Amino acid sequence: MPKSVLDAIKLGNWNFEPPGLDSGQFDSTRAMPGTQEKVNILAERAQQGLPLWHDRDRTSYDEQFED
Repeated sequence: MPKSVLDAIKLGNWNFEPPGLDSGQFDSTRAMPGTQEKVNILAERAQQGLPLWHDRDRTSYDEQFED
């Protein structure tokens, strides 16, 4: 069983999500999809063995955020 997304990809498993980690255990991002900032955050998550996607990540340009 792979321990991170990077390990899973090396094994050909492109659908891997780390088990047992909910979105309350790592930070979401306001970075816009497709930006270098968002790519960097996804890379950091992968290196840390975190899920790539957070349910509160920004998904569009027009998305409004509550502080």
